[in-house]
Amino acid sequence: MKAIIFDFDGTLANTLPICFYAFQSVFQQFDGKELTAQEIVQMFGPSETGIIQANLQHPNKEAAIELYYEKYAESHAQFVQPNDEIAALLQDLKKSGMKLGIFTGKARRSLDISLQALQMDGLFAVMITGDDVVEPKPAPEGLFKALALLAVDSTEAIFVGDSEADIVAGLQANVTTVGVHWLPDYQTQAFTAEPHHIVKDVTQFKKLLGGLA
Repeated sequence: MKAIIFDFDGTLANTLPICFYAFQSVFQQFDGKELTAQEIVQMFGPSETGIIQANLQHPNKEAAIELYYEKYAESHAQFVQPNDEIAALLQDLKKSGMKLGIFTGKARRSLDISLQALQMDGLFAVMITGDDVVEPKPAPEGLFKALALLAVDSTEAIFVGDSEADIVAGLQANVTTVGVHWLPDYQTQAFTAEPHHIVKDVTQFKKLLGGLA
């Protein structure tokens, strides 16, 4: 294995609560709607901008998008705590020479906010966001782009994610898929599309990597 590509929300950082809060703030303020976390998850796929454009009834979508990022940035520290185990894992993988990438449905703007807040910026050779693809997950477009930029074959890469869409995208791209349930909040409780591996903690993931090396 030469490369590991990670999803972000619910995989590298426990950011789903801040995503829910920011979306709930937008839909409450602009549409007068009280959305549950599950209703928001059902919208996932496009970037935040795409979600708001597709689902918000209010005509002033640009202002709603700006409110999303305002809420996301100002409340990030309140909702998202650094995970020392994942931070150490990423540092160790980078030092070992493993190529690291991100493929996320998030927009680059919110990804940058989180990477800087969690001191993860500079760790990834490639970052494919929802802004960089025509077809979001579960389509494999972003993974194909990441593999090309990392200059690795699909058989030399792992895709790690917490959602059904992650696993489906990985299977379609012919990479080894790892479903993770190692953070407090994650998208898919039980995968319908079967990942090659499921791990519950970072230690288990390290053991898995040892076996795949």
